[in-house]
Amino acid sequence: MTSGKKRQPSLAQLRAFAAVAEHLHFRDAAAAIGMSQPALSGAVSALEEALGVTLLERTTRKVLLSPAGERLAVRAKAVLVAVGALMEEAEAVRAPFTGALRLGVIPTVAPYLLPTVLRLVHDRYPHLDLQVHEEQTASLVEGLTHGRLDLLLLAVPLGVPGVVELPLFDEDFVLVTPLDHWLGGREGIPREALKELNLLLLDEGHCLRDQALDICREAGRADAPVTTTAAGLSTLVQLVAGGLGCTLLPRTALRLETTRSSQLLTGYFADPAPTRRIALGMRTGAARGGEYEELAGALREALRALPVRVLGGGV
Repeated sequence: MTSGKKRQPSLAQLRAFAAVAEHLHFRDAAAAIGMSQPALSGAVSALEEALGVTLLERTTRKVLLSPAGERLAVRAKAVLVAVGALMEEAEAVRAPFTGALRLGVIPTVAPYLLPTVLRLVHDRYPHLDLQVHEEQTASLVEGLTHGRLDLLLLAVPLGVPGVVELPLFDEDFVLVTPLDHWLGGREGIPREALKELNLLLLDEGHCLRDQALDICREAGRADAPVTTTAAGLSTLVQLVAGGLGCTLLPRTALRLETTRSSQLLTGYFADPAPTRRIALGMRTGAARGGEYEELAGALREALRALPVRVLGGGV
């Protein structure tokens, strides 16, 4: 008992018909697609049966398209083009470091590490379409877990289930002060000195703000040292230059941010200095996890030129 469903045309049938429609000659069409003439003729006949229409008008001398054949030849070619594009896209997906990679980066990392990241991708992975999104940590994690982003570059630990962290490096914090500050330019500053400072911080939502507050608590400061805040490190440093207080900067930001003003000095903490850790974050079981781990390894090597302590490859 038959189901009553019409048979679906096969790609081979469509390819045979498109070749005949182009060449209007069975022998030439068969040669063009590497098929025997009997097989080609049989494929076109099977397509006509599946579609329920006559596609060709056959004579002893030549082949002509029927009115239906002229219309459906356009559709057949479009289907074959679309299938070809599908296969090319699948090949691109299978090939490592091709296609789009949506990278999320926190604002206190982006200006200082992206030149190294972009140069590495340009030189080593030229077929990778890197798309950068700068957002705060909470937004980045949400984007990763919901599939809007593929990979994150941010401060850790996150402690988020389903997110694997690939550590890249640790970097020290330094103290940035006005010119006339008593700690300006000093080395070996004890953490306890943070108890007495008017410390300027970033706005709520920046992980660097939370890290600075943690450092203050570790130094024995119970109150939150917040009188003035800023949306970015550049503004924060300019507030320090204006004499409103001091701030903590990660070492990777120091050169770019402090060269904008001659009214600043840098102080360095005694060992062990307060630090932060930067890592790549990916979804657990990510389909491209192997690529991301390889990228992390390449990044570690590229970042050795920066004032950081590059970490091993353990997850």
